[in-house]
Amino acid sequence: MCSLILLSAGVYAQRQENQPDGDSVRYSLLVNPFIQIESTEAINSMYNFEFTKAHNHFNYLQKKYPWHPLPYLLKGLNYWWRIVPNYNNQEWDREFLAYMDTTKYLAENVRDNYNEIEGAFFLAAAYAFEGRLYSERREYRKAALAGSRSLKYLRECQGYEEYSPELLFGDALFNYYAEWIREEYPLLRPIMAFFPKGDKEKGISQLKEVARNAFYSRTEAQYYLMRIMSNEENDIVGALQVAEYLNSQFPGNAYFHRYYARLLYQAGRYSKVEQVSLEILQKIDSMEVGYEANSGRYACFFLGQVHGNRRNHERAKAYYKKGLDYAEQAGATEMGYYFYSLLHLGNIAAMDGEEELAKDYYNRVKKAAKRKHPAHKAARDRLKKL
Repeated sequence: MCSLILLSAGVYAQRQENQPDGDSVRYSLLVNPFIQIESTEAINSMYNFEFTKAHNHFNYLQKKYPWHPLPYLLKGLNYWWRIVPNYNNQEWDREFLAYMDTTKYLAENVRDNYNEIEGAFFLAAAYAFEGRLYSERREYRKAALAGSRSLKYLRECQGYEEYSPELLFGDALFNYYAEWIREEYPLLRPIMAFFPKGDKEKGISQLKEVARNAFYSRTEAQYYLMRIMSNEENDIVGALQVAEYLNSQFPGNAYFHRYYARLLYQAGRYSKVEQVSLEILQKIDSMEVGYEANSGRYACFFLGQVHGNRRNHERAKAYYKKGLDYAEQAGATEMGYYFYSLLHLGNIAAMDGEEELAKDYYNRVKKAAKRKHPAHKAARDRLKKL
């Protein structure tokens, strides 16, 4: 697959009339406002999970600019966002990696012959996304190699932020995660010794600037801000504001929809999380693109919690059980929501006087969760009390 796409990309060498002449060293698609206007609808379609519509327009860009990496990076991202809702799904890996390879191939040509800054940007971006996929696949050696290559080209872009705010995106992510990884993953510190130090506060500040001013990287920056604020910085209010905006802008994006529900739940906004979770389940039933078992397990857990808090045990049990089914379909039986759904089902059974059923649920928690997990300890404690 990779070689086929690379072969088709070689058309740039056969169509010199569409290529900038050798004197156009500063020639750029990245900062061309007319291309941004042309691409706006397609990029919005991609983030709204209208992948076919986006792909068709990216094909148009590819035919018009076959020598440039931009159309290929966008086509690769169009596959990347098919992967994001469930990283266990490897259906789109080949296509995504093929387009990243093509992006790198063409970016090398742009960097060496026409525009060093722009070529370096696309090389850094392609290697960074490639590394992200390898990281999600737990192939950390490949991820580290791709990350080091991305950093190499990122350094070539440093100091040229006035050229385009897009150049700040990679620098922002590196500044934040270089320090975060050192703090959170001590075992990876020997690897991180080969990377320069970062600055988390500066990274967040840079991401906010990209989110305000960039075109191609704006939504990606907002996505990372949402994740960083909620997962690493414990800023649920700030993360919820970003999530609410992303969900309103891209109502077809299953990942943004699910993340919005999660943050509503964390913020204790139970009436709203009930509404949003029911919307997710309805979209799963309607088989909308990107809405599948992984989103369902989130929505069902939140609905189980909502009805459990209302003492509506029958509805809570129904949602917890449905969430268990979704988790098994998604291959997510080693995740917290699976453990806690079993735990809550055990609690409800105990409250209803069904002692043997409660024991069964608690033992299932012990079997599914590692001993150090809080859910495992809670199940052990409840078994002792029965």
